[in-house]
Amino acid sequence: MTLFAIPSAVKRGFVDMTTPKKPPQPLWRRLLWMLVLWGASVLTLGVVAMLFRLLMTAAGLKTH
Repeated sequence: MTLFAIPSAVKRGFVDMTTPKKPPQPLWRRLLWMLVLWGASVLTLGVVAMLFRLLMTAAGLKTH
């Protein structure tokens, strides 16, 4: 039974480096991805903080 489809060349320790790699994405696209990831993390942190605040209020703890 095979768990991972690993080519036999990789199993022997040889990796073909002659295949051309794709050129890197433009700078604006990489920066946009970074901005999207940062925004998503800030939004997620805000949602988690609101949930904690809601749970604490439900437990009878005051925020002030």
